[in-house]
Amino acid sequence: MNKIDFTPPMLHGVSASKAFLPADKDQVIQTVFEYVCKHFPHILEQEWQQRFANGLVYDSTGQVLTIHSLYRPNTHIFYYRFWAQETHIPFEHRILFENEHLLIVDKPHFLTMSPTGQYVQETLLVRLKNQTGIEQLSPVHRLDRETAGIVLLSKKTEVRHAYQTLFAKRQIQKTYHAIAPYHPALCFPQTLNLCMEKGQPFYTMRINPTGEPNSETWIDCLEHNKTWAKYQLKPHTGKQHQLRVHLNYLGIPIKDDPFYPTVQHKKENDFSAPLQLLAKHIQFTDPIDGQKISIQSTFDLDLSYQSNDK
Repeated sequence: MNKIDFTPPMLHGVSASKAFLPADKDQVIQTVFEYVCKHFPHILEQEWQQRFANGLVYDSTGQVLTIHSLYRPNTHIFYYRFWAQETHIPFEHRILFENEHLLIVDKPHFLTMSPTGQYVQETLLVRLKNQTGIEQLSPVHRLDRETAGIVLLSKKTEVRHAYQTLFAKRQIQKTYHAIAPYHPALCFPQTLNLCMEKGQPFYTMRINPTGEPNSETWIDCLEHNKTWAKYQLKPHTGKQHQLRVHLNYLGIPIKDDPFYPTVQHKKENDFSAPLQLLAKHIQFTDPIDGQKISIQSTFDLDLSYQSNDK
């Protein structure tokens, strides 16, 4: 295996991806272009042609490759991922806190955390890399595209694990707000301990009423107008869609939730009804310097929000 002596620069907030060219490739493959087209079938051949034409594919020495560059086994290549067209997300993030190791950011609704699917530039991570120039910036935890509020990002690769450990050991206190129907028969505060598992479609979750509890949320009602209520939620665990599924289980699904209780697909440019869920507050002790950190989102949920009232 060859030594990699080239470190590709960050371009427009996007770090290069790396791929290894194995020795046991198909005999018919003669060029790097032929290999990546076969090895990454989810990427159109025309997109690879454009990447090579734009000089976005390099070998391990930094040499720009073309569609005619020969396949060299047991070497690495680097390539950049860009989409010709992305739906612009017309909402802005806000940096709330920064120190030597950490960024704490307010993420708006509809903004995906990291490049995925059809989004690259229109993601929180790439926007922040463009803004700060910090190539090693990396999310410590995830927040759904539909959810707004506080997220943590490490500024250095070597400290990321220390912050992730806080979440793994449940040493971070997170508080969320949600707007959902008011139900006078429900008593608050209460704690839900439920078994969550993958649902159908595959990107949803569901409750298994007979399974061993693996998710826990403390819930209280802050205020209501007899129709809608603002709830405060403190998750003790971090299952996918946990808060959305737990409130739906109580019969009070979060307002404008596109997945629960039923999946409702929206157009990519429809920003008319954001999910009324907000990561409002976070509190923890910084594992690097011992600083007590308590940050509140500058966003808020309005109980009088009227979009799509039923």
